[in-house]
Order: sequence, then structure tokens, then C-alpha cells
Amino acid sequence: MTAHGADCSVCGDETFAFWTLSSYRETQVQGKITLEEILTADDEAVYNIVSHAPGPQGRLALTEEQLTNAPSGHIFGMSQSVGMGWDPAKLGGEQFLLLSTQGGVRAGNGKPVALGYHSGHWELGLLMRAAAEEFQSLGCIPFAGFCSDPCDGRTQGTPGMMDSLAYRNDAATIFRRLIRSLPTRKGVLGIATCDKGLPAMMMTLAAMHDLPSVVVPGGVTLAPTAGEDLGTVQSIGARFAQGEVTLQYAQEMTCRACASAGGGCQFLGTAATSQVVAEALGMSLPHTALAPSGQAVWLDAARRSARALVRLNQRGIVAGDIVNGAALHNAMVVYAAFGGSTNLLLHIPAIAYAAGLTRPTIKDWDAINRKVPRLVDVLPNGPVGHPTVRVFLAGGVPEVMLHLCQLGLLQTGALTVSGEKLAGLLDWWEKSERRKRLRDLLYRQDGIDPDEVIMSPAKAQQRGLTSTITLPRGNLAPQGSVVKSTAIDPSLLGADGVYRMVGTARVFLTERAAVEAIKKGAARLRLAAPRRVQPGQVIVLICAGPMGSGMEEVLQVTGALKALCWGKDVAVITDGRFSGVSTGPCIGHVAPEALAGGPVGKVLDGDIIEIVIDCKSLHGSVDLIGDADAPAEKRSIEFGNRLLAKRKPRPDLAPRPDLPTDTHLWSALQDIGGGTWGGCVFDVEKIVRTLDAGKNALSRR
Repeated sequence: MTAHGADCSVCGDETFAFWTLSSYRETQVQGKITLEEILTADDEAVYNIVSHAPGPQGRLALTEEQLTNAPSGHIFGMSQSVGMGWDPAKLGGEQFLLLSTQGGVRAGNGKPVALGYHSGHWELGLLMRAAAEEFQSLGCIPFAGFCSDPCDGRTQGTPGMMDSLAYRNDAATIFRRLIRSLPTRKGVLGIATCDKGLPAMMMTLAAMHDLPSVVVPGGVTLAPTAGEDLGTVQSIGARFAQGEVTLQYAQEMTCRACASAGGGCQFLGTAATSQVVAEALGMSLPHTALAPSGQAVWLDAARRSARALVRLNQRGIVAGDIVNGAALHNAMVVYAAFGGSTNLLLHIPAIAYAAGLTRPTIKDWDAINRKVPRLVDVLPNGPVGHPTVRVFLAGGVPEVMLHLCQLGLLQTGALTVSGEKLAGLLDWWEKSERRKRLRDLLYRQDGIDPDEVIMSPAKAQQRGLTSTITLPRGNLAPQGSVVKSTAIDPSLLGADGVYRMVGTARVFLTERAAVEAIKKGAARLRLAAPRRVQPGQVIVLICAGPMGSGMEEVLQVTGALKALCWGKDVAVITDGRFSGVSTGPCIGHVAPEALAGGPVGKVLDGDIIEIVIDCKSLHGSVDLIGDADAPAEKRSIEFGNRLLAKRKPRPDLAPRPDLPTDTHLWSALQDIGGGTWGGCVFDVEKIVRTLDAGKNALSRR
């Protein structure tokens, strides 16, 4: 086995041992637990039981008016609050609710008693405490509620991924119910970090139109001083399988990839992009997205956000004053300038729907991305690929907004949770000590010029940064699709900046089957060619949309291809979605999805597919142009149209057999609500109308 960075000749004819879950050595519980040990206790203290207590001392400051007219729940709540230890003399303060996605159980020294699902929610309790203490110092009464969130990275390649996107809607429902269940609250502070938890929090607070609310982004984890970031390390199994890294290297890199205990991944994936969007919407204070988790600057954001929420309440400013059309426009513009995860094309429409706004259409996304240059050099897009903490030090969202403002691309009259309009905040930022000191720190500490991380439009163009996404249409995606065109390897583009491919289709109905075929292609095992993915082919992964698998994230496919020396010569088309760390000619969100009758569900092995992505003009197409028997001179989009018109959907199209019933219900409801390009939301009015129509139709049978 060769060292890391070995020549791509390792993809030769030698076989290798595939990495599988069976490679793990399961740790066994030490010793056998007996029945007696689970039924009896050896601690005498368990029999020292107290059956009554005097209760809190003092009196509740109840008035005759309260006793006569207040809901009994208000009085019962006061008794509960004092019972939990609150000073009866301090029950008159205004109440504010803190909501969080935190997970795990931390000891006082920060060591885990029980692990969380991911680092993104591991340290959020520290933010909750800092904000709660600030509320107390202001004479307010803080309440706290929680709904933890899963980790897309942990569920990659497992059935857990089928619950990922559906969780977002469920969590937003839970958070809304928690808010309504504390009717005495004056405002809500939402603290969240990652892929589904933070979008759920934004959906929740956007829906609280008449309530003051503030989002505190959970920050980012640090990249190791020497090692691989959390995006790169996810392909280490495929690289080990090829012989590109040693076992010792893999062991060391996977151990140190999370260089600090808390925060979202170090790349601009869905977690980091969501933090950027929260700030761009005006839902977070300026320069709070992407702060390094666990550090003083991160804790300070929680304290100042608590103050901001109290100030909003004092001034009568509510969520509906902030999350409006101008805020939505700014969020889409800043998303494009950062080069964010394509998953935000699912989440921003959902936030808009929650706020009662018109959801952006594919035409709206297209128009924004044609106007807005990408200005940020960050993982995974490059060209250098800085970790997200450097983007924070270089100035983060307000620094990017300064450039966008100069281009006239922002609506600077938008109100923010600071209580001030965006224009005033950008004037403050440009002259602030914070901006100067943190940008200087980046240069002194890391030797990085902040203007090489967040660039001016002229410098970005000089460095070859292209606009973020292209939205291809065609006879395989009549309702649209998306590719992060800025992350396509420049070596694949023509001199005109256009990616062109005509390739043979390899159709897969599950991610597992696609990954297995890629690995067989990597190993060059002496298998029949149809069983392998090879350069020049187009992987068509269907039944991966909401109706098939809950719209799973297919990072295993894109990650494996990225790790192979020939992987860039394979394109991917799917009705599923991609991780924010995915790169290359990978076209997702194909609509309609296969199980909704989309033409992509008619593609057969051997079909000829043409892909064109203009990374400059942002025009794109994905078309069937022939079948396996069509000679080259007869291939055309018209020929493909005729083929699709004749064909019926593949007979093997089906949801995953292990699709959870919860997710199956979610997929049906979100399809009525507008599907993928509608943000996968529950449009209640449409759902009720559809159910009523169905009941009426059944009654007439």
C-alpha cells in the first residue's frame, strides 16, 4: 500500500479489500450482567425515601385580579417555577424562551457523560447558559426547551439518512408547539447549528410572525493544524481501498478531523451555509455566523443576542417585521456570493413559506445567481479552500455584504434583529474595531490575507471564481435540477467555460448499488463491464427523491468519485440531494422525481445522455439523446424526446422497502405541498383540499 498522495496508477488491476461495516471491531461489554444486578441495588441510600417536604418558603405576589380573572395555567405555572427553585420575589420579570437543538450530556469539565450525535450540538448548552444568565441579569425569567437533531454525516450510507430531511419538518413542528405551550413568553431565542436543526429553527421563528425572535448560530469546529478537514476525511475509506493512504494514516486523520469539541463542520456545507443565511435574513446579529465554538467570541454572541431580544420586545419589533421579502432577497444574494450548499434550495423556500411569503421559484434562483458573483474562497469550493473559521476572521457575512452593497445587489432598508436597518449596520461594520482586529488576527496568526478569503468582485473574477449554481433543464429534468457549477473541476471545462459530456447511462435504484459498482470500477476487478462504473459514464441514481428514500443525501457516491483518479470523468444525475461538501458534475434535485412520474424514471442502462453546463452564462441542460442502439449521427434531443414519449416508467421503480412509515407519510404530504422545488413543506391548505377531494371521490364510489 502506498503513501498518501500516491500516483493514480494505484487504480490498476490489483484487487483490494473493500471497506465495509464489518471491518469495525465491536467493543464488548466487560463482564456478564446478571439478573440480580438489574433487579436489586446494593446502595443503602435507595431506601432513605422522603415522602413529604415543606415546600418553598414565602408567598407568590398574586393579586385579586389574577386570582379572579387569570387563566389557572398562569397561576399553576408560577407554582411550578417556584417549585423548581426560582425566587418567588422575582416572578414579576418578563419571560423569554430559549430553544435549542443541543445533544449529549456533558460533565462539568466538558468531558462526555453521554455523547451527542455530532459536535454541532455538543456545546450548545454553553450558549444556552450564557444567554440565560444574561436574561437574569436584565431582570427577566428565562425558560429553556430542547429538540435535539441528527447528523447527516453519521447516517451516510445507513437507513438513518431516510429520516434526515423529514426530521426538519418534525422539529419545526415541535419547536412551534413548545413556543405556544409557554403562552407567557415575550420572545424566543433559538440556538442551533447544523444541517436540519438550524433550518428547522429558522422555519419556526419565521412562523412566529407576531413574536420577537433571534437566532444564535452555533458556530464551527476548528480544522486540525495538520490533517484533513471533515469533508475530505469522509472519502478516506475509498482512498484506503485504492491504496492511496495507509491504515496508520487513516487512523490518525480520522482521529483528529474534529480539532475542537463543538460547532458545525469546517467546510461551507449545509450547516455553515444555514448560519450564513440566518444572518443574511436579519434573524441573527451581525458577524455571529461561523464563530469558533467554545471560544469567548462565540459566548459573547449569545449574551448580546439575549440583550437584542429584550430590546426588540421593548421596541415592539416582531419576526414579521424582519423576515419579509427584502430579507428573503438578501438571503438568496448572500447565499450565492458565498457559494453555499445546494440544500438551501430546499430550506430557504421552506423558511419563506413559514413566514407567509411567496416561495422563490427556480426562475428566481436562476435570476439571482446570474447577477451575483461568488466572492468567498472556502472549503470545498476553492480555489484554495479555507476553513470556515477563516471566513469568520476575514469578516464573515457583513464583509461579504459590503461588497454586495457596493454592487447594488442588497436591499439595505431591511430591518434586522439589532433593531436597525441593514444599511446602518454595514456602516458600523466598515468602521468597527471588531472588523479591523479580527482581520489583522487572521493575517498575524495564520499568515492569510483576509482579502484572499473574502474577495472583491474584481479579484474574484481574476481568481476564476464563477457564480455558484446552474439550474439545468431538459427532457430528463423538465421542472429543473441543480448543480453547484462553481465546484466543477476547471480541467473539465472548455476554453469557453462550458462543461460538455455525452455518456452512457448506468442506472441504479439505490445508493448502495451505485457505490458498490464504483468500487468495483476502482478495483478493476475482472468482472463483466456492465457491473462496473467506468470513466465516461453517467450514473443515474433514481428513487432517491422524497418518495423513494426521503430524499437521501448521496455523499457516498460523490465522495467515492472525488477520491478516484478517474472519478471526475463520471457524471451523476439524481432525484436525490447532495452533501454541501460534494463537488463535480453532479446534478441533483431532478424534478419531477422518478416515483412522481418524472422522465428520469424511464432511463435504461446504455442510454446516451448529454449534459451541458455553461459555468459562465449559467445555462445548463440534461437530456436523453439516444438509446444503446442509436448510431452517433442519429442522436439528438428530438430523438430522445421520441424515446421518452414511447416508453413507460421502469417496472422496477419503487420506494425503498425499508422506508420508514413516518417518512413515507412525510413524502406524500410534502409532494402535495409543492415537492422538492417547493421546499418539501406541509402546505396545510393544499393538503386539506386534497384530502377532502379524496374523501369525496371515495364517497361517490
